[in-house]
Amino acid sequence: MSHTIADLAAALGLRAEGDTTLRITAVAEPASARATDLALALKPEFAAQIGAGQARAALLWDGADWQGMGLAAALLSKRPRHAMAGLSARLDLGQGHAPGIHPSAVIDPSADLGEGVSVGPFCVIGAGVRIGAGSVLAPQVWIGWDAQIGPGALIHTGVRIGARVRIGARFIAQPGAVVGADGFSFVTPEVSGVERARASLGEEGAETAPQAWARIHSLGAVSLGDDVELGANACIDRGTVRDTVLGHGVKIDNLAQIGHNVVVGNNCLICAQVGIAGSTRIGNNVVLGGQTGVSDNLFIGDNVITGGATKVLANVPAGRVMLGYPAMQMAAHVDSYKGLRRLPRLFREVADLKKAVSKLAGNG
Repeated sequence: MSHTIADLAAALGLRAEGDTTLRITAVAEPASARATDLALALKPEFAAQIGAGQARAALLWDGADWQGMGLAAALLSKRPRHAMAGLSARLDLGQGHAPGIHPSAVIDPSADLGEGVSVGPFCVIGAGVRIGAGSVLAPQVWIGWDAQIGPGALIHTGVRIGARVRIGARFIAQPGAVVGADGFSFVTPEVSGVERARASLGEEGAETAPQAWARIHSLGAVSLGDDVELGANACIDRGTVRDTVLGHGVKIDNLAQIGHNVVVGNNCLICAQVGIAGSTRIGNNVVLGGQTGVSDNLFIGDNVITGGATKVLANVPAGRVMLGYPAMQMAAHVDSYKGLRRLPRLFREVADLKKAVSKLAGNG
């Protein structure tokens, strides 16, 4: 598969310069690019490596001196990284899933598969399932009773989708993702040590008498909007009574955990190893950095950003940038960290002052 520079420019809304009839077959980093590759030189430090490779064309920033780089052609963008989104879509060769339904798939007769749905080997599709047109199920996908998936889904190997889950259009799930497992919800006959410790902020110790944990069943399901993407081994638990809900355009990285009854707004970005505890509500356009932990029954407002490993233990107003444990505004956390690093010097200075005062006192 090859594309001319002119074709790519027209498809992606970019400006093309030089020999626009030049054909490229793939993209590559500048230093390792072949003559048929489009070098990805999104900023000057990357462009400095073009001479080490063989690329004749590159994706560059608007105003770049592509001729001075020895190139025959260039694609120019005001935001090259955003241009990469469309470029990568056009050059993606896919996963090689065959069309049609593999004979080893087990599909309940009551399931309704839309036009052009591809079902790979050893898939299991339960009773009452509805799958939208053009969707692709890789091998070993399991879809539970009465689940509904919109058109254009791409569901990779080993994904599990539970009963009564509702998923919108253009859903993408990477291998091993689970949507609709039961929530982690247990209770003891009497007030537990955990509850007492939480209410007293740890002043009361753990209980002395052991108690068995009773399971609270998850009667709700999961509802996902359009254009939701899940990373490998990401998990979304079903709600206890109402559904766990994710809005449109939510993107979730690998190994993230969304607890029961959580509500996530539109266009949120949830990075790797994030954990969101039950019944927390998250607004629109929120970005949770890797390993962020969010406690239960909290509210995080629109446009909040958390840095990596932040632990959110209280509500966060809209627009805040948070960092640390416990989470605080990033600027305050950085100031606190700077102060912490100064402590050894402060201790030394105090010790020197004590020695000086002691000598003065002795002389007196």
